[in-house]
Amino acid sequence: MIRILHRAADGKIGMANCEQLPQLLTLKENVIWVDLFDPESSPYSPHAAEPEIERLLRDVFAFHPLALDDALLESHVPKVDDWGNYLYVVLHDVDFELDKEALDTHEIDIFIGRNYLVTYRTESSKAVERVWQNAVKDDRHTRRGVDRLLYELSDAIASDYMPCVDALDEKLDALQNEIVIGAHAYSPTERIFRIKRSVLHLRRILNPQREVMNKLARDDHPVISNRERVYFRDVYDHFLRLADLTESLRDITVGALDTYLSITANRTNEVMKTMTLFTVLFMPLSFLTGFFGMNFFGATYEIPALLSPALLFVLMLTVMIGLPLIILMLVCRRGWW
Repeated sequence: MIRILHRAADGKIGMANCEQLPQLLTLKENVIWVDLFDPESSPYSPHAAEPEIERLLRDVFAFHPLALDDALLESHVPKVDDWGNYLYVVLHDVDFELDKEALDTHEIDIFIGRNYLVTYRTESSKAVERVWQNAVKDDRHTRRGVDRLLYELSDAIASDYMPCVDALDEKLDALQNEIVIGAHAYSPTERIFRIKRSVLHLRRILNPQREVMNKLARDDHPVISNRERVYFRDVYDHFLRLADLTESLRDITVGALDTYLSITANRTNEVMKTMTLFTVLFMPLSFLTGFFGMNFFGATYEIPALLSPALLFVLMLTVMIGLPLIILMLVCRRGWW
């Protein structure tokens, strides 16, 4: 899908087609946003882009072949490349499924020149759609040029990360409570590692994306005006805060795993303590029954007159009952159980 948004010098906003695009690019007063969406392509396929999209980028915009390979055939972490009269920027927006606790990011390849902004993506993007609809409905979004559009797109992408970070934080808090009170009906190890993978994925994306905003805000790029750089600095602050929150989430995730392992070890120790106590209680009984199980009443051993068989039976029964009680009392008094 190819869609072209055009703002003329007189402020009129309309849609254009590929045949009109070369003529529109020659007028420096125009503001042009070309959004390329190719859901059938894949960055791992040797023929990732549609021929029409590839022809548009190669022949109309004359982008460098290496930049085209990066955009159409390869997958990259967020970065910015300066090609002189245009910039090639890679950003990632986020998609978080709350029920599945699954997080994924989608690459958005951006070319920005003096009067044009080209976005190429293979997956749907809520941020791109939101900024596109705003630009179509309100001319204030295109009044200040394509660098302003790039800022609004970057800001929309940054805004989508915050709900994901908050959702992960709430998931971790609930998971920690379940671990402490033992409310989980199954082992939470799988959930912990699933959240940990999401947090690490966020960390791998947010740190480079933060540096992209830093370069756009501080480096001298001809296609980024001085008045718009301060806005990229604001987006940089957003990503910096998100990166700090992600580091905190990573520590909390590791702490939740350590807490679960500690609680599991303590429960195992409690079970072993109880089993050991029963072993200690019945050990004297095993000794007594084994010792007195010998033939005391045979011809080779005479029972003293004072100890009749009945009295001896009662005496041994008393010892067998009283000895475990004494051991149990000593164990409880020492706080071992």
